[in-house]
Amino acid sequence: MHAIQVTETGGPEVLRYTEVPAPTPNDDEVLVDVIMAGVNYIDTYYREGIYNAAAPFIPGFEGTGRVVHDPKGKVAEGTMVAWNQAFGSYAEQVCVPREGLVAVPDDFQPEVAASMLLQGITAHYLAHGVYQLGEGASCLITAGAGGVGQILTQMASSLGATVYTVVSTDEKEELSYAAGADKVFRYGDGLAEQVRRYNGDRGVDVVYDGVGKATFHESLEAVRPRGTVALFGAASGPVEPIDPQLLNKHGSIFLTRPSIGAWTAQEGEFQMRAQAVVQAVIDGDLSFNVTASYPLEDAAAAHRDLQERKTTGSIVLRVQAGDKA
Repeated sequence: MHAIQVTETGGPEVLRYTEVPAPTPNDDEVLVDVIMAGVNYIDTYYREGIYNAAAPFIPGFEGTGRVVHDPKGKVAEGTMVAWNQAFGSYAEQVCVPREGLVAVPDDFQPEVAASMLLQGITAHYLAHGVYQLGEGASCLITAGAGGVGQILTQMASSLGATVYTVVSTDEKEELSYAAGADKVFRYGDGLAEQVRRYNGDRGVDVVYDGVGKATFHESLEAVRPRGTVALFGAASGPVEPIDPQLLNKHGSIFLTRPSIGAWTAQEGEFQMRAQAVVQAVIDGDLSFNVTASYPLEDAAAAHRDLQERKTTGSIVLRVQAGDKA
């Protein structure tokens, strides 16, 4: 089968389109023909070596496709499924943990199915777990026009929170407002001061920071005393180590580095969050903005455009020419 393989970590150029043996599922997995694969920042972290994986490896965790074989016979052949926990999804076939997939309707848009779970579940645990948003709460979301940013904005707004976001361009500002932001700011000096001033001269209850290094200290400045900073990504690079006393300086704030693995680890938690996302899409309560798709062999271009912030919303790789791709 064809796949994208990484033999050594580095820039987008290390993503090589090649032929590899097809995988064989274990008893707790199902074999799936991949129709589309989602492209996410976590994929770039593995490619760069920020997160460790033994080379050679096939990147990608997320996608949609049809079940080819279930060794236990629990999932019928041909069932349309989506997943976000199957390492090796940049390939024509992948083995998906049976407990880590969710069935989707046959008429579900494959672009949405391939890109909704990682971003949707991330937004769900941030808004419902890390800090429970609701009426009267306020939040600041960095990278407001990104995939997670737009979904989290929709969720936060629907929960009744006041939503502030940060973007870099006029186009992204429009997207963020369309997602439901109450006020959109630009990156730069004085960001935290602007947010505080607009929020009644006080910090927000929670900052959801997926940018990392470039915005981290502004995030600490923008949150209220005893508020929460959720550092859920590092699009601009990893944050340097800090002295915990800095959290006291800013008013005994809570700092967490949540991950989707930790927030779907309890029994039934993945299915609960995944089904909530799927149902919200079906009901029209969540809209995923898939703005770019690339053939599998152009995965390097997809990574490059993602990291250079040339894209907004979600991007996917087209893997299978057949079906609904």
